[in-house]
Order: sequence, then structure tokens, then C-alpha cells
Amino acid sequence: MSKHNTDLRVSIGDVELKNPVMTASGTFGSGREYAEFVDLNKLGAIVVKGVADKPWKGNPAPRIAETYGGMLNSVGLQNPGAEVFIREELPFLKQFDTKIVVNLCGHTLEEYVNVARAFQNVDIDLLELNISCPNVNEGGLAFGTQCEVVEEVVEAVKREAAQPLIVKLSPNVTDIASIAKAAVRAGADALSLINTLLGMKIDIYKKKPVLANKVGGLSGPAIKPVAVRMVYQVAQAVDVPIIGMGGIFNGEDAIEFIMAGAWAVAVGTANFNNPRATMDVLAGIERFMAENKINCLKDIRGIV
Repeated sequence: MSKHNTDLRVSIGDVELKNPVMTASGTFGSGREYAEFVDLNKLGAIVVKGVADKPWKGNPAPRIAETYGGMLNSVGLQNPGAEVFIREELPFLKQFDTKIVVNLCGHTLEEYVNVARAFQNVDIDLLELNISCPNVNEGGLAFGTQCEVVEEVVEAVKREAAQPLIVKLSPNVTDIASIAKAAVRAGADALSLINTLLGMKIDIYKKKPVLANKVGGLSGPAIKPVAVRMVYQVAQAVDVPIIGMGGIFNGEDAIEFIMAGAWAVAVGTANFNNPRATMDVLAGIERFMAENKINCLKDIRGIV
């Protein structure tokens, strides 16, 4: 069979990825633990675990629970802070021919601004702003749930950002399209969605929640229909590139997101039960395109 010539390139901001397959923040570390299973050079981009301006110790254990069709996590964005990340993790990532996306987190507006500033003169490709963090000044309500707050934090970070800014949207809202519009108004170069859905699991024998934090973020195949719906709605509402994620386990899942309007996709929970999930997704996209004689991703993007 002659090899079908497919163009998998995609641009996010002014950064060109060789293909649309990225990792989802918090599920791939900095790639170290996956490097023996996956050729990191073959990824479109590596999105690292959330980085704050200073170390966060995260939530108490237990903080992971399996659920039907997915998992709950309340890790609480544990990370060593920007300085340690730049010194210890970045040199490892720089060895590979892939784009580097740093996910930024903060408890306050000031912390977000500080961490964006920390990466101003650092050789990375894109920033991803995690606005699902609890806003300590507003009683723990996530930054990403109110349009005015979204505009304020995105605008402040965009002012300090030296790299194109992706804003990662929280699905725990009534109207995802209005949140997306607020982020774009404030200067987002791209959007990624969805982050985890809030969930809970109870141990009926111990009569208490399984997670020490009571609630956690639900990810995995169980959330995929919600994620596809939200990507579709956001694609109708804004004109910036969208990175779709939420339960992507194979190439067909990824194609669904692209047809809903996503430019790229991120693989998250699948990495935990199949360390080669990103490669399987990439091979599946290529196979689908070859079998259906699709030359370029934009031929099917948002086709529904």
C-alpha cells in the first residue's frame, strides 16, 4: 500500500507543532518517567505539571481514587516551584525535538503574575494558564468560574508573558462559551479544555469519602462526552486555536475532538494505564487520515 501523505502540522499562537498530540498537564510529569516508553521527539508538545512561583506541598493523602470509567485526583498541584523546575527539569526537556508548554498555577493574582515573570527569559515555547486553581482571596472559588475574574487574571498574566498564552478552562461552570469569550477578550492566544470535573467517591464501609480532601477532579473516558460538547460550544464562540482534552484514549477519540473544532489534543489519564497512549493516539490519527484520504487536519477541523 502506498503511504498516504498527511500533513499533521498545527500552529498554536505563532508556534508550529509537528503534530497535534500533546500531553495533559499533571499526567506526564516532565516526561522523564515516560521517556523509556515513548520517543518524546515524536510528540507535538509536552505540557508539564503545574508550576507555581514557589513550592506547593499539595493535598494530604489519599489523593487518588479509581472510579468507573476514570479516576478522581486531589493532588493539589504539588510542585517544587519555578526556580527548581527551570534548574532541574528544563535541561532534560531541552534534549528533545518537541515543543515545551509550561502550565502555570497560583492561589492569588500576584502568584500567577510572579510565575509568568519567572519564565520571561526562559527558552520555552508556550504557557498554559490553569485558571481552575482555588482563589484564596475569594474563599477558594476557582479563578475560572466568573467572567470578570477570568478577564482580570488573563489580562494580568498576558502583560507579563513572553510566550503565547493558552488559557485552560474549568468545566465546572454553567456557560463555558462566555468564560471562553472572556479569556479571549483578555488576550488568550489559545484555549485548552476541559480541566477535570468535580467529583466525589464514598467508601460505604468506612462511611467516609475516599479522598482526604473529600472531593477531587474526575478525568478519563467518563468525561469525554462533556469535553467534546464543551469544545464544540467554544469553537462556535471564539476564533482562537483550541486544544481539546478529556478521556482521549485512542485516535478515534482525538478525531472526535478535532471534528468538534479542536486544533490539537492532549492525552492525560490514558498515560497512567498505558504509558504509550500518546503514540497510540498519534498512530490512530494517521491511520484514520490515510484510510479516509484526508491530507490535512484543517480539512476535518470543526466539520460537524
